[in-house]
Amino acid sequence: MGEITAPALAAAVARIAVAAEAFAPELNAADGALGDGDLGITVSRGFGEAAGAALPADVGLAFLECAKAFQRVSSSSYGTLVATALMATAKATKGRDAVPASDVPGLLKGALDAMMARGKGNLGEKTVLDSLHAVMLALDERGEGDVMPAAVRAARETVESFRARPNKLGRARMFGDGSIGLADPGQLAFCLIVEALQTAMVPAGRTGVTDGD
Repeated sequence: MGEITAPALAAAVARIAVAAEAFAPELNAADGALGDGDLGITVSRGFGEAAGAALPADVGLAFLECAKAFQRVSSSSYGTLVATALMATAKATKGRDAVPASDVPGLLKGALDAMMARGKGNLGEKTVLDSLHAVMLALDERGEGDVMPAAVRAARETVESFRARPNKLGRARMFGDGSIGLADPGQLAFCLIVEALQTAMVPAGRTGVTDGD
């Protein structure tokens, strides 16, 4: 992972927007089993709007523009959490034209804390918070170099490991044990976003996640 700049952020958001349009039906189906069935639309519209935003060179202000764009088209709880994470990152990076990759785990920690405070959630409740936490730990342990394979692996493993647990937060908690065996839509969305982000960063000739990464 290279340093974060406004152009790099714009390219990443654009790639996620394209991927989100493609995986929206999958997310809608997963959300339909435990919620309103519109999470794919939420994610697709949010990143589509962010991809069309004009981003200033200041990384923090660029993240803020993405947050505002997401809020304009997505008032759902998931959209609010994404915007909250982006705003927390914006605050932490304001005034900088480039942010080193080594800062990313700390930025994820700040985003996680902000999301937990906004959504009144805790780790272990089978939500996107668990996914963000797992990726944060994976990147922190990985250190420098190509960290995206580790991030993708952590996101995928979180979806699968929590599949056997009941949801304990949000609308999905009303399903109780009926949510056991189902992927949490928020965790799945985060996983698909991380996978899309990886494809935007993989050098030519390399794809996927390998054990040697």
